[in-house]
Amino acid sequence: MTNPPTGEQHELRLEADGHVVTGTVTQVAAGIRALAVDGHALTETFDLDEQPPSACGITLFPWPNRVDGGRWTLDGEAMQLDLTEPSKGNASHGLLRYTAYRPVDVEPHAVTLAATVYPQHGWPFQLDTTVRHELVADGMVVTHTVENVGARRAPFAVGSHPFLRVGDHDVATLSVTLHAETRFEVDDRSIPVGTSPVAGTRYDLSGGPLVGDLDLDTAYRDVEADDEGVRRTRLTAPDGTATELWQDSSFSYVQVFTPRNFPRDGVEGLAVATEPMTAPANALATGEGLVWLEPGESWSASWGIRRIERGSVG
Repeated sequence: MTNPPTGEQHELRLEADGHVVTGTVTQVAAGIRALAVDGHALTETFDLDEQPPSACGITLFPWPNRVDGGRWTLDGEAMQLDLTEPSKGNASHGLLRYTAYRPVDVEPHAVTLAATVYPQHGWPFQLDTTVRHELVADGMVVTHTVENVGARRAPFAVGSHPFLRVGDHDVATLSVTLHAETRFEVDDRSIPVGTSPVAGTRYDLSGGPLVGDLDLDTAYRDVEADDEGVRRTRLTAPDGTATELWQDSSFSYVQVFTPRNFPRDGVEGLAVATEPMTAPANALATGEGLVWLEPGESWSASWGIRRIERGSVG
């Protein structure tokens, strides 16, 4: 196929510390189409002739998740974004979901892709952004940079939508561990209407429940962080091997999503997305978690996915 719907495929490979790490990054949406360590898949994938199912692996910018009705207010002026989720009447997953990023640095083990968000309906700003996907010995590090190249102060948030795997293990048998105190309650249009503590509820992932027992499309905040501000969500297989999503201090939120209709080898089934986010849904309207840049200012933050061998500590 000469023209896949996700554009050019950047095939990455690294041999380090006795491991072989491979990954595929797509031109469209700067997405992760595949990632593996020593042949063990860390993420879900999809066929070359397909669009990413359920936003699999894509970058979410300049906001993750949804904006209620596409409406928000800027300095007292009503803003109206185009509605890209007609079924719920929302603006969903930012403005670059179908954008072809341009390569600015390509190496055998890493690629940096760039895109510009130009002024448009409900968005009077101009931001340059890059996404660098770099293979490391145990997985991948993803670094986002943003520069305000416009004439006015601009807000944004960043997210990503990876679906995780632990090799060929049945997703239903994986345990998911996340230490977070609070979840966002949402309405039937997936817009937050409040928050509540998760301790002792079905949303509490601190004890490592099985993915097969969960039915989540839930954003978490007040996520436990280490001394360097890193937050972690871990999927662990019955044999003790694991895949971990880590987020630096700028990514304060994480969404856990367990759809039953993810297409895999021609059959729909259970999958689990763990989505690092710098802000929750509807952040443009509420202001929660937004980063604001003055003209000429820039920002950078990272997250990553890594394989943890059986019996490893950390």
